[in-house]
Amino acid sequence: MSRQPAQPDPGAALYTPAEVGIIFRVDPKTVTRWAKSGRIPPDQIVRTIGGHRRVRGDYVRAQLAGDAK
Repeated sequence: MSRQPAQPDPGAALYTPAEVGIIFRVDPKTVTRWAKSGRIPPDQIVRTIGGHRRVRGDYVRAQLAGDAK
């Protein structure tokens, strides 16, 4: 029996690369590559104290709605 990954909370202020990957149906490493290459604008990325990336929820929701920034 395979487990489905938990769906991200749509009201979250920040998303992990894994959550963004689930939303856009890509591997989390792809989200990290997008962040490194600038496909996700640097002002939309937050780094945690531990150095992990988080993507702003407003940006993710805008991309889902088709509003390009």
